[in-house]
Amino acid sequence: MREIQFREALREAMTEEMRRDKNVFLMGEEVAEYNGAYKVSQGMLDEFGPERVIDTPIAELGFAGLGVGAAMSGLKPIIEFMTFNFSLVAIDQIINSAAKMYAMSGGAYSVPIVFRGPTGNAGQLGATHSSNFENWFANTPGLKVIVPSNPYDAKGLMKAAIRDPDPVIFMESEVMYSDKGEVPEGEYLLPIGVADVKRKGKDVTLISFGKMMKVALEAAEVMAKEGIECEVIDLRTVRPIDYATCLESVKKTNRVVIVEEANPVAAISSELTYHFQRYAFDYLDAPVIRVNSMDIPLSYGPSYIEATLPNVKRTVDAIKKVTYKK
Repeated sequence: MREIQFREALREAMTEEMRRDKNVFLMGEEVAEYNGAYKVSQGMLDEFGPERVIDTPIAELGFAGLGVGAAMSGLKPIIEFMTFNFSLVAIDQIINSAAKMYAMSGGAYSVPIVFRGPTGNAGQLGATHSSNFENWFANTPGLKVIVPSNPYDAKGLMKAAIRDPDPVIFMESEVMYSDKGEVPEGEYLLPIGVADVKRKGKDVTLISFGKMMKVALEAAEVMAKEGIECEVIDLRTVRPIDYATCLESVKKTNRVVIVEEANPVAAISSELTYHFQRYAFDYLDAPVIRVNSMDIPLSYGPSYIEATLPNVKRTVDAIKKVTYKK
């Protein structure tokens, strides 16, 4: 099987869907003439023209609103935010229009729109360019929230998101766009809301999503050398969450560590922790441990970044704690 970059997988997904359905179009800052801020949309303007690959002003509220209106009118927009930090400017259109329109119209209007772009930190970009909003959007009824960790999932889930009749938040990572992974030549879609067990194990369930899967998988490798077998689960989507797969694993391993880049208060890991104590309490042999970013804005300095974000050492320490290893 061929290996392609994360950005190429996303581009293939969007291109295939635009060829398949003339109602699909891409809109955002620098997506056309510049080929995308991260070259995700490279070459798409040449194939589809300026009516379907549309450069916008620096006005997220405006072009997000245009996208919502277009979706209500029967089109299928893909709205790119250069970073989801900038989606805060457009959050009224996402939360109060896209997410609520189907319910408020009594089912008269669906909003088949995808809001996509990078989330989380990308190194030394400062606090205002380094936030994680997965849990913010996952808190909103009416939205689906996807956070893929590899090119294969990115392509299959992007195609599913574009075809979905409801608004989808599709969150990527700047530091993963050049990552390579195996992606089949033929068409495939992945179901939204289904987690993937990346590694089987019997001693502890290790749950993560997005780029933190790298931390989780590396920590599992470290622990394997010490005789601890981690079952590693990639959520892939954080609304809806595949609780069934997670619970099945927890009932087998009896221990849980959750790795998430977001700050700890009201995080996805908080929701999962509640779910486990509510529905798997009798199976737990240790308290659930969460490995989140420290509860501070992310600083610019590299040493501060390393100290703030989840890492392999903190994850290994958490695994040892739940398994009562020194």
